[in-house]
Amino acid sequence: MTPAARISACIEILDRIQQGQPAEQVLTRWARGNRYAGSRDRAAIRDLVFDVLRKRRSCAAIGGGDSGRALMIGLLRQQGRDPEELFTGARHAPPPLSQAEKIARGAGGVARPVRLDYPDWLDDALAASLADDLEPVMECLRHRAPVFARVNWRKATLDTAITALAEDGIAGVSHPLARSALEIVENARAVGRSRAYRDGMIELQDAASQAVVEFLDIPQDGRILDYCAGGGGKSLAMAALTEAEILAHDAAPRRMHDLPLRAARAGVRIATVSDPARAGDYGLVLVDAPCSGSGAWRRSPAGKWALTAERLAELVDLQARILDEAAPLVAPGGVLAYVTCSILRVENQTQIAAFVGRNSGFELVRERQFTPLDGGDGLFVAICKRI
Repeated sequence: MTPAARISACIEILDRIQQGQPAEQVLTRWARGNRYAGSRDRAAIRDLVFDVLRKRRSCAAIGGGDSGRALMIGLLRQQGRDPEELFTGARHAPPPLSQAEKIARGAGGVARPVRLDYPDWLDDALAASLADDLEPVMECLRHRAPVFARVNWRKATLDTAITALAEDGIAGVSHPLARSALEIVENARAVGRSRAYRDGMIELQDAASQAVVEFLDIPQDGRILDYCAGGGGKSLAMAALTEAEILAHDAAPRRMHDLPLRAARAGVRIATVSDPARAGDYGLVLVDAPCSGSGAWRRSPAGKWALTAERLAELVDLQARILDEAAPLVAPGGVLAYVTCSILRVENQTQIAAFVGRNSGFELVRERQFTPLDGGDGLFVAICKRI
């Protein structure tokens, strides 16, 4: 496909997304219906579409509207490219720009939420949460996230993992945010097909998620519960660091369906449980709670635009209930670790302070807020000890 034909495809896809269809579904359906598009074309189109979704408000402001066509005009201008070079009306290219569309617009003088691409109603909450870091953090979230892998200490060292990846033409370099973190700086799309991945030497995992696991007080024996395990990424990361028994639980068990296969590949044992209370209590209970996902908006930009004040309030209530459910599962002297992939104080510092305030049997030991300025996603972690 020519660059102009890719732009036409993006316009079509974005129009469907603007109608409320999920981005991943639209991209998949488009690829199935356009078999002529090669893997490089599909990858390039996907990247352009997600660039627009991260920058939807500023693209609309610069492009003069919220149609797929206007959004692509806005994106090209943000990239320093002249839309008229691609909007030519030639074969498979979008029609030429109208006189109105030729008027260049900028986002520099518009309101901060438009310029930095987030909903107006979040401005006060973000300012209270990030203070002087608001603008640089939100600017980070407008751009594609780095790709990270976690070295599985059970099967590899940093050096052996880097060497194995290089054999498949993949370049990885250590990242300071976590001891186990490798940033994939070349040929990232090939990681899932690499020998290092197939042999369990590495897992794809954000560097901040790895740093959160390293921040925990992980017991070396006894039992650990991953209470909101999801796909089990943090269970796997913990298993590489301890001989303790690890159990994974999730309110939606289907999320853990491939965890046994991933654990076998990693050379570790993780049991999934439907009723963790039946097994007794645990030296560490990890609550990786449902949240706004605001720290990972560059990976899942649709969540940024779907979040409402009402939904955020629901999430805060849900987090509080989950913490109160998990607390009795912690053994005396054990630890409750609370984690979100959020940069919003109401889900993080405020939430854990309220938990300690109503649960006198726990004390806050330490907490840390990671933001994209640290290199990975925005995550929060708090360590509470049962006393």
